[in-house]
Amino acid sequence: MRRYRLDISYDGAGFSGWARQPDRRTVQGVLEDALATLLRTPVALTVAGRTDAGVHATGQVAHADIPAGAVEPPELTHRLARLLPADVRVLAVTEVPGEFDARFAALRRHYRYRVCDAPWGVDPLARHHTLGWHHQLDIAAMNAASTMLLGEHDFAAFCRRREGATTVRTLQRFDWTREEPHLLVAHVVADAFCHSMVRSLVGALLAVGEGRRPPTWPVSLLARHDRASDVPVVAAHGLTLVAVDYPAADELRARAELTRAVRGTPPNLPEA
Repeated sequence: MRRYRLDISYDGAGFSGWARQPDRRTVQGVLEDALATLLRTPVALTVAGRTDAGVHATGQVAHADIPAGAVEPPELTHRLARLLPADVRVLAVTEVPGEFDARFAALRRHYRYRVCDAPWGVDPLARHHTLGWHHQLDIAAMNAASTMLLGEHDFAAFCRRREGATTVRTLQRFDWTREEPHLLVAHVVADAFCHSMVRSLVGALLAVGEGRRPPTWPVSLLARHDRASDVPVVAAHGLTLVAVDYPAADELRARAELTRAVRGTPPNLPEA
């Protein structure tokens, strides 16, 4: 067997998330079925981040073990392009060491969330990947609130808890930029994310941006040990997984072992 890394992009609108589910169209299901058709053998994908229904990706990463000699990476990329539906693409296939684990060897995940606060709403061409917001947003207040959340914390107030899984995460970047007069983009980077964590963080910051909450409110929620019902979870379609970082090849095994020891192996639930 040879281990291959797959770099993947998809429009999440037509999928019920990444993880395979019975009688549901999922990214994992579509990709594994395509690989099985091409290779004439079942293929199991391990992914860096199990995105929720409606969440997009431009930099998703997965790995699979494929029988040696079955097909070379460039040819596999080409064949997948001809077989896959238009809303999912495998951008590259690369042979990697056996120690590479798309999920546990990852150092950090990068997400972006797009919000439009134009009074007339979202541009029709951007409506599938941008959230429309009905109030003008104060980006200075939002950045002040975001900065206070950086570092290692228990983000239980922003996560949908799952049995046996930790909600302690290290938030390495969380800031907002106004890339166009009415387009705000949240840049969110962490070692890993709990289920619904990014969309909950964004929801809390939008409450600050429109003036309903003070900038100190989101950080005050870190004192809670359960999901905060007053934190809105914003719509999935504004969220995109844009990149996943990995260590050098000689550090892959150590990184994967460390992550497994800290987080265990929780069930197949979405992370963002």
